[in-house]
Amino acid sequence: MPTSGLHLGLSSLLLRKQLLTQPQLDALIQKSRKNNHTLVQALVADNIVTARDLAQLGHQEYGTPLLDIAEFDLTSIPEEYLNRKLIERHRCLPLFKRGNRLYIAQSDPTNIAALEDFQFNVGMHTESVLVEDDKLAIALERVLEDDLDSLDISDLDEASLGDIEVADTERKHDDNEGDGKDDAPIVIYINKILTDAIRKGASDLHFEPYEKRYRIRFRVDGVLQEVSQPPIGLASRIAARLKVMSKLDIAERRVPQDGRIKLKLGRNRSTDFRVSSLPTLWGEKIVMRILDSASAQLGIEKLGYEPEQQKLYTDALAQPQGMILVTGPTGSGKTVSLYTGLNILNTEERNISTAEDPVEINLEGVNQVHINLKAGLTFASALKSFLRQDPDIVMVGEIRDLETAEIAIKAAQTGHLVLSTLHTNSAAETLTRLSNMGVQGYNIASSVSLIIAQRLARRLCQHCKTPEEIPDTELLRLGFSQAHIDSQFTVFKPVGCEQCTGGFKGRVGIYEVMKMSEELARVIMEGGNSLELLKIAKQQGMADLRTSGLLKVMQGISSINEINRVTSF
Repeated sequence: MPTSGLHLGLSSLLLRKQLLTQPQLDALIQKSRKNNHTLVQALVADNIVTARDLAQLGHQEYGTPLLDIAEFDLTSIPEEYLNRKLIERHRCLPLFKRGNRLYIAQSDPTNIAALEDFQFNVGMHTESVLVEDDKLAIALERVLEDDLDSLDISDLDEASLGDIEVADTERKHDDNEGDGKDDAPIVIYINKILTDAIRKGASDLHFEPYEKRYRIRFRVDGVLQEVSQPPIGLASRIAARLKVMSKLDIAERRVPQDGRIKLKLGRNRSTDFRVSSLPTLWGEKIVMRILDSASAQLGIEKLGYEPEQQKLYTDALAQPQGMILVTGPTGSGKTVSLYTGLNILNTEERNISTAEDPVEINLEGVNQVHINLKAGLTFASALKSFLRQDPDIVMVGEIRDLETAEIAIKAAQTGHLVLSTLHTNSAAETLTRLSNMGVQGYNIASSVSLIIAQRLARRLCQHCKTPEEIPDTELLRLGFSQAHIDSQFTVFKPVGCEQCTGGFKGRVGIYEVMKMSEELARVIMEGGNSLELLKIAKQQGMADLRTSGLLKVMQGISSINEINRVTSF
């Protein structure tokens, strides 16, 4: 845990200035330790004092000079003083050297231990410079990210990445990898790639061998970007290291394999990766998906549903029985939508069971089953077992065949709420897909209560987006109605700045929410096609994916080109 901010000097100052009471201070210190934060961070986060006022207070009380670190050129920091472990341990940053003194940026003027540690490490006197804690956090993130970007495989050492390790269940396999010393640079390099992916918010990592080169790509906000090209001669060693970490068979290179990695990034932080290896012409391609449990804790209001769409979903979740289906391509956010619903339903009074392949996100209080086809544990067999264990809510990772579909429908018709996914392009096509599987129309009509089709579009960066002039005739051609145009909304386009990637930062969901109605049920039982179903749903007020995407443009959340990319036009 960082030591900055837990010193008696700062506590005494806060009490003396009557900024908080002793019980408040004790509670704040306990909270900061639990969250692995400094006292300064806790003070600012709880709005007890602003970062600016705290810096001013330290300046007045101790005479420590103030600096606006937001205006400081971070690229001018001498690299020989950027000791990652000391920076992270003390939450401070060496800035510049004058004579035989090194000046250290701090948000806590009483953190003498940081100055002493740096003084011992660099062999020169150190002086404190006070900065605002929120601005210091941004500076630290930029410097440490740049430090990873500049790291080269030829000069890696164990101190390069701080405290990072594979969970104990994987660690025992490391002895089988290479001869230890020769593979150490590969181990550090892979750790660098994984931590860099986490910091950049990547959802997937691709390790790809070709005849004359090897490339590594991250999928950030739904778009792949190349981040590294290690020498092609390292391809087999990189693949071997990843397979060791994910407990795969290193000797087997002829068939696909699936595994999992739990990476510890500190005492209280870890990240899971789902790993897939695939033999290709020039070696094994390995794709890793980052499984972010925090995304399942999002409130439904943050996912991007329009108010009427959100109400339809929450109303369906409140029903004691029926089937909710979520559809869309791989990577469209279906899992997060389902888990957000499960999170709402996850109370002490309900028995919730899920069958998944694989289990991507762990939810406390939910009985999660990992499908194992080799052992005979299929979605259908798991569902049959669930129904013998008094369930209230059942989640099936995917309906892939008629047997699974029929058991899920039977559960929905006998007093259970069932959630599942299908791989189709729209809500209307989901109904015809079930029919094509062999499910009878009357069973579909009587069990399915709601269908959600979705995509993920990149959000415009709020710091650099700029208005874009588009003629009314072009807006009409793009799908906007005359009523939309008359409302005089502003269309924005991406620009790009240091806080985003190409003008975008993060993603937002675009949804098509179809509620089962009597008219839709009649068409299904008469064998109607998806076009007929879509027409009726639109007449009943459903916004299709394209319309929902254009609403995001009108709200200034995304751009025309991005909506064109993810929806049919």
